Amino acid sequence: MTDYQVGIVGAGPVGLGLAVDLGLRGVSAALVERRTSPQLIPKGQNLTQRTMEHFRYWGVESELRAARVMPEGYPNGGVTAFRDLSGEYTFPWWRRSTVNDFYFARNERIPQYETERVLRDRVEDLTGIDVYFGWAATDLEQDEEKVLVEIEGADGARRLSAEWLIGCDGSRSTIREATGILEERSDHDRRMVLLVFRSRELEEIVSRFGQVSFFKIIDPSLDGYWRFLGRVDADGGWFFHAPVGVESSDDPQSVKSLLREAVGRDFDLDLDHLGFWDLRIAIAREYRRGRVFLAGDAAHSHPPYGGYGVNTGLEDVRNLGWKLAGSAAGWGGEQLLDSYEQERLPVFRSTAEDFIQAFIDSDREFLDRHDPARDRADFERAWEDRAEGAGTGVADFEPHYEGSPVVFGPGDGRSGAVGEHSFRARPGHHLPPAELSDGADLFESLGAGFGLIALDVPPPVVARWKDSASKLGLPLTVVEDDGTGERARYEAKMILVRPDHYIAWAGDELDTDPSGILGRAIGSEAVTGR
Repeated sequence: MTDYQVGIVGAGPVGLGLAVDLGLRGVSAALVERRTSPQLIPKGQNLTQRTMEHFRYWGVESELRAARVMPEGYPNGGVTAFRDLSGEYTFPWWRRSTVNDFYFARNERIPQYETERVLRDRVEDLTGIDVYFGWAATDLEQDEEKVLVEIEGADGARRLSAEWLIGCDGSRSTIREATGILEERSDHDRRMVLLVFRSRELEEIVSRFGQVSFFKIIDPSLDGYWRFLGRVDADGGWFFHAPVGVESSDDPQSVKSLLREAVGRDFDLDLDHLGFWDLRIAIAREYRRGRVFLAGDAAHSHPPYGGYGVNTGLEDVRNLGWKLAGSAAGWGGEQLLDSYEQERLPVFRSTAEDFIQAFIDSDREFLDRHDPARDRADFERAWEDRAEGAGTGVADFEPHYEGSPVVFGPGDGRSGAVGEHSFRARPGHHLPPAELSDGADLFESLGAGFGLIALDVPPPVVARWKDSASKLGLPLTVVEDDGTGERARYEAKMILVRPDHYIAWAGDELDTDPSGILGRAIGSEAVTGR
């Protein structure tokens, strides 16, 4: 039996990301994955600005951008079309670049298998992380002190011991089932087909849209669901999702006809992959049970509408990684670990209800009410209104933890995914960028632990914060500067930033007791009374 501080089951991007995060924080971990190499299926491509911040922190942003298969600078935006891509009703859609200014990194588009390759290489560079590729977790048991995991591979079976175990093993999670955590499912009773193919002729057909990465096709017959066509590369590589009947066959000619309906004409293609998946939204009722946690698709799964899957999962582990490290170091405890579920579960529930489900409902309602065959003028007015509001989905998606017990959010605050991007420093929200007066990089200056941004703050006040952090054993980096220029838009003299770059507290009160603020930020029972 081998002992670790953390065991991770599942080495997709989420499990790999957690392993890197923990390795950088000096936490030992075992990473177990049944696959020996990434699946060459182009999923999880649409990486948000926030996700690219994770890769920047993990030291692989440049490697990841170098792994892109699209040309550098190719726009990561889409088009919505009515009925098919050959028709007259289309408009630009889902331009993530519109919120670039609010983050420390710009968004990117990379197939998941390339993301996994970069993260696998990073894991190999870290000490304290052991990988078990080709091994599968089969069972577990836990007590008050540890979790024991049974794994099986080509060389037989063995047992791993860890203080905490994280299930990152997908929507059919062995860890979730073995722990007895139930799911809430919103089953849409939809079977979906996935095609991966190559076609030079399709490149010519869609050239009229300019540089576009993906296409969403809506049709009254689809009941609010989409046909979704996207680029794998700029050299004729494509993928396609579409709803099909429950009894649909895997006959290539039959499913190819769906693709031609979406495009609006025949074209030549070479099929590389054909598969099916079930469209549903599922949320684990608990993200933690004892010493076992869930992250990524093991905790929440949903259709690929809006590109939330890999991005949400990576945010899970960026939230959980520093909390596990804090508990391992002794300055974090059970209340801090509990805050993982308290913060992340409401955010995904909001993502599912306010974005994914809302997309389906909105398209269904629109197509029920407006039809060019019935009233062309009415349809065109409604279509134009839709085009004008097409950017609101990106702008409104701003996950936050206003209701978290470990941040100083508003008294009536509730955590969720709907928000407003702002440069003002708001507790529970992501820290927006600001240029420091000496030109230093604020992202890098904050360090790996907690950070205090102090703007025009007297040295004695800063000293009190440092002393309070020292007494708690809490790593704290102080960034001192004046409150002019971009820094003035924070609208606060002091901003306490968590290791995941979310704001725990912000204010102008120089006589505030730092020990109370820091104590609550790490879930200290003595301070919060929880």
